[in-house]
Formats: sequence, C-alpha cells, structure tokens
Amino acid sequence: MRRLRKKSKAILVIGTILFAFFFIKQVLQMPFSVNLSTPLNKMNSLAIVEKYSTQIHDELKKYGLEDQTLTVIAVMQQESRGKGGDPMQASESAGLAPNTITDPNESIKYGVKHFQQVIEYGNEKDVDFSTIIQSYNMGTGYIDFIANSGGKHTEELAKEFSALQVEKNPELYDCGGNKDNFRYPYCYGDFTYSDKVEKILDTLENSTPAIAIEEKSDEAF
Repeated sequence: MRRLRKKSKAILVIGTILFAFFFIKQVLQMPFSVNLSTPLNKMNSLAIVEKYSTQIHDELKKYGLEDQTLTVIAVMQQESRGKGGDPMQASESAGLAPNTITDPNESIKYGVKHFQQVIEYGNEKDVDFSTIIQSYNMGTGYIDFIANSGGKHTEELAKEFSALQVEKNPELYDCGGNKDNFRYPYCYGDFTYSDKVEKILDTLENSTPAIAIEEKSDEAF
C-alpha cells in the first residue's frame, strides 16, 4: 500500500513538471507582436524624439513657451517619430518644398517658430488648444475657420475645412490617388491630427518624468 502511494506521488510530480514544461514552451512560442502595445514599448517608440527634448525646450524658451516642450515633442512624434533630417516636417511652414530641410536643428528652429505662430494666433482668436494643435498640421487658416464656427475643434469641422481646401486644388490634394487612404476624400492635412498628438502628449505626461525634471532643473538656474 505504501509503495502504491509513493508511486502515485511520483506520477503526480512528474505530471506537474511536464505540464509546467509545456506551458512555458507555449508562452515562449507566442508571437513577439503580442507585446508591442505594452506601455514599455510605447515608451521605447518615443526614445528617438526624446533625444531632441533639450533642443526643443531651448528653442521654445526664446519665445517664452518652454512650458509647451512636451506638446512640441508630441508633435514631432506624430510628424516623423523623430526620424530624418526634417523631424518637425517644417519645410513647408518655412516656405520651402516638402523635406527641403535636411538638418534636424533647422527643422526644430522652423518647427518651433511655426508652433509659436499658431499658438499666438490661436490665442488671439480665442480658439481651444485642440484647434491650435490641429493648425500645426492645417495652417492658420484653420484657426480662422474654427473661430467662425464656435471656437472649438472637432473632427467633423476638420473634415469640412479639409474639403474646402481640396475643392480649391483637387489635383494636389488627392491622397496620392489612393482612395483606400483613411483620409480620402479629405486629403488636405490629417483631420485626426489633434487627437493623435493629444494621445501622445498624455503618454508623455504620464510616463516621462525625466523630461519634466530636466526642464525644472534648467529653470532653477
């Protein structure tokens, strides 16, 4: 009887070990993509942009807008993920052809200047901050449009404004002829731009205290 109990216990232990082995094996074989949406990976995706945080902060400080450092970092993340010679996609706001700027320092200079212009004009027209962010993408004309439409940005109003611009130049604003583009037929700018930037900003505010600490240490001097 004792031998039978010992044998049963041995079988139970072996069964438990085998179960654990196959469970761990299954976990290790799970696709890597499962982890791509975790907060850690979201933070890793911002690493390239964050290396420009000091330059962005210093450039904004020239206009007394250093408190908007995280906002501009979020804009850069949406524009380019910090990649390329024009990470702020500022060539057109500087009056140049797209991607003419090839120096990130120049890109930040003109990108911050453009941001300063839209935030100043937006405050003058008394529109909400979402409109100001959207105007980085759609230009100051969008501020005038929203100022005459209640003063608050909505995705539907952004679509209306885009449609007006497309009507003026349909050959230029045609989403590259791709009707599967999510923006089509609202191919002037990105009507979801403000929402995307604000979501990135929320991630930055909740997950990157190092940037805020750096700004405070600068102010202390």
